[in-house]
Amino acid sequence: MKMKLMYKKIITAIITWEAKLVIKKYKPTVIAVIGSVGKTSTKDAIFTVLSKYKKVRKSEKSYNSEIGLPLTILGLPNAWSDPFIWIENILSGIMLIVKKQPYPDILVLEVGVGKVGDIKKNVLPWLKVDILVVTRFPDKPVHVEFFGSTDKLIEEKSAMVKALKKGGLLILNQDDEKVYALHESSKERAVSFGQDENSTYRILYPNYSFKKFGKVEVPRGINFRIQYKGNVFPVILPLVVGLHNTMQASSAIACANELGIDILESIKAVSEFETPPGRLSLIEGVKHSLVIDDTYNSSPTAAHEAIEILKEFKGGRKIVVLGDMLELGKYTEEEHRNLGKEVSAIAGILITVGPRAKLIGEEALNIMPSENVYSFDETKDAISFVSGMVEEGDILLVKGSQRMRLERLVEAIMKDKDKKGILLCRQDKEWGR
Repeated sequence: MKMKLMYKKIITAIITWEAKLVIKKYKPTVIAVIGSVGKTSTKDAIFTVLSKYKKVRKSEKSYNSEIGLPLTILGLPNAWSDPFIWIENILSGIMLIVKKQPYPDILVLEVGVGKVGDIKKNVLPWLKVDILVVTRFPDKPVHVEFFGSTDKLIEEKSAMVKALKKGGLLILNQDDEKVYALHESSKERAVSFGQDENSTYRILYPNYSFKKFGKVEVPRGINFRIQYKGNVFPVILPLVVGLHNTMQASSAIACANELGIDILESIKAVSEFETPPGRLSLIEGVKHSLVIDDTYNSSPTAAHEAIEILKEFKGGRKIVVLGDMLELGKYTEEEHRNLGKEVSAIAGILITVGPRAKLIGEEALNIMPSENVYSFDETKDAISFVSGMVEEGDILLVKGSQRMRLERLVEAIMKDKDKKGILLCRQDKEWGR
């Protein structure tokens, strides 16, 4: 284990050094996205718009770690535990430095935090950014196990402001007081997005478009207006579920407009934005059922949003499958029980997966009849049960933290299993192992 850790440190140091030199040589515009909620979808929304007009590269598959950032900059795959591919990666990085090659105009980087020092020690010493987009800080605990408190987690993420270049730009969520307060810690220019009346790019009148799926009425698509400098523009997002995606779209429009792309062109481009697999994806299930696949990850805030969206689905039996929410530390029991109270008001049947999620079921039993609440220790145990109970017209919400691998349950109940590589998250070979 010590040897493996040493190799990881050496590889990380080498590719980080290469990434730093590549940025210095090619001088791309660097856009970084941070926050506790919505980073990946915001990154994808920005990419959707900017890639229409520039050569853009984005962090793939949430490559937001100390290894993922330099790999994105170098345009190389994660070699995981294969030493030969790591050697190829290192040599490719050297060639990118010594020989002029085609390179993106813009990098859109998702910057994540897993432990204390991820930004202060592993990012700030070498990465400088032109634009920093901050999505949202948690009003509930999110992945705080290694920080002790939400405030310490926010402090680590907020340190990213120091990576902003002189003359750089902050794009901040004005609806989140802690996010918008970051403009006070920077001398650089700041613009904002949100529903707050003081937002530079203000969101107005967000609402759903509804479509029929069999006997079920489904919220599929969002309409809203964005107000900028006294002008109001209509925005249509036909491919997403969840009103929170208005934030992702407005931040992407803001980013493009601040880079000189006409706002009307940006609005047209963002209509093609679609959330990545495992993030509130609508998938046709067996027996004419409908699956809301939100299996990429979970936290109290994200779980709350998913349940709020489920409320908008009309008709059909609502089956909610919830797995453990991990990395909550001392908040683990409290937040799982809170989720149990919330989901009991909407679920026809509740199925929990994992020892922590069992607390969700225990709390829900205070309201729901016992014959409608089921708990399983592992995903493999829940798969056969859920597969056998699905009926025509059912709406199934499936959500859990990454380690629970609930995408395997979605695979079991989706109609077109041959499309799993496109529709589901974590389908590459390494995750398969």
